[in-house]
Amino acid sequence: MRPEQKGFSLIELLIVVAIILIIAAIAIPNLMRARMSANESSAAGSIRTINTGEVSYAASYPSVGFTSLPSLGGASPCTPSTGTSCFVDNVLAGGTKEGYTFTATEGTSINGMNTTYTSLGYPFSLNETGTRSFCSDQTGVIFYNVNATTCNNTNSILQESTRTLHRVINLLNVRVSRGRLWCEKNQACRSSL
Repeated sequence: MRPEQKGFSLIELLIVVAIILIIAAIAIPNLMRARMSANESSAAGSIRTINTGEVSYAASYPSVGFTSLPSLGGASPCTPSTGTSCFVDNVLAGGTKEGYTFTATEGTSINGMNTTYTSLGYPFSLNETGTRSFCSDQTGVIFYNVNATTCNNTNSILQESTRTLHRVINLLNVRVSRGRLWCEKNQACRSSL
């Protein structure tokens, strides 16, 4: 009579390990894609934050206008000034966040006031921390570029609703202009002004 066997055989253990490896091979790429997607969402949000910070800075310091990214932040506790305006968190002002590198540079200077800026967020490692770079400028429109670490305002707009909004605004401006022209030509309209 054979003694009763306790435990698992080597074959059974190898089958269990193989099943675990197959599940891991399926799950890990999906987890990496989810992480890249989260990094990209964070990057787009960071570009929006930089846009808001730039507009707030230009409103707070109108003699300076727009500024560079480090000037938008400040160490805690932050005391607002032209060098540390405290509009964005110190991590973002440092230029790196969630697998992306960020820059914001002031552009055209007229009479000592910066009237333009550009911001850029691109992945540390393309196709590992993200697949798209994001950028914006003083218009506030966010653009993206797929499989590149560069971006400019000729690339794709991040949200089609933004493009639609710009079309509506342009259409309204055209109608208002036409209305003014009609009013200037119409005697009754001119007398009511």
